[in-house]
Amino acid sequence: MSHTVSQFPTIPRSALPLLSTDQMRKVDRLMIEEYGIVLIQMMENAGRNLADLAQAMLAGDIAERTVVVLAGRGNNGGGGLTAARHLANRGAEVQVITAHPADLFAGVPAHQLQALLVMGVSVTESGDGWELPSADLVIDALIGYGLTGNPRGAVADLIRLANSHPAPILSLDAPSGLDTTSGDVYDPCIQAAATMTLALPKAGLLAASQAVVGDLFLADISVPPGLYESLGIELEPLFVADRILSIH
Repeated sequence: MSHTVSQFPTIPRSALPLLSTDQMRKVDRLMIEEYGIVLIQMMENAGRNLADLAQAMLAGDIAERTVVVLAGRGNNGGGGLTAARHLANRGAEVQVITAHPADLFAGVPAHQLQALLVMGVSVTESGDGWELPSADLVIDALIGYGLTGNPRGAVADLIRLANSHPAPILSLDAPSGLDTTSGDVYDPCIQAAATMTLALPKAGLLAASQAVVGDLFLADISVPPGLYESLGIELEPLFVADRILSIH
């Protein structure tokens, strides 16, 4: 069953611990090393939930709606590519714009890109003088929590193009250009209508203005409770009612 945005359960910001970027790196590492929950599993969870939120932002009406996915070559981009596959499977007209040539993708993101190519989903590398196509929604999966300093090159160009596009922007994990620990806004930075962050909110998302983050959502990537306990974080199960929560 598809949702509209208003149907996602809500949770107050005050009820949620916040993670620094370094803590989120540790969560990802422990998921793999201690629990055997490998990257492709986490990426599939993130991408499916991102597709669910994208569909909700289109009021559940996804058939033949146009979604442009902006993807970097890292794990954040891989999550965007996974969402692109799910949306295409549901009947959306998906166009993927990559910030890098396909041969520079590696590991799990390359695996996700190859699946899209086999499916015949439109995948185009951005270039000089390029403009984004018309769309009902733009998904920002350019930079994850690994940002250091101002975005550059093709990534920066795509951020500027997204911000000038009339369609709303949905960011994965954090708006590209935002420091997820401090909340510092680099130049350029995505101005998102909504952000779907993963596992737990990053501190920088709550420090930044709503003009950058937009409506904030939290999505499940199946982090075991014991992992949080090992980091000294006490947390009741969050995703009992749904895999996506609206943070207020």
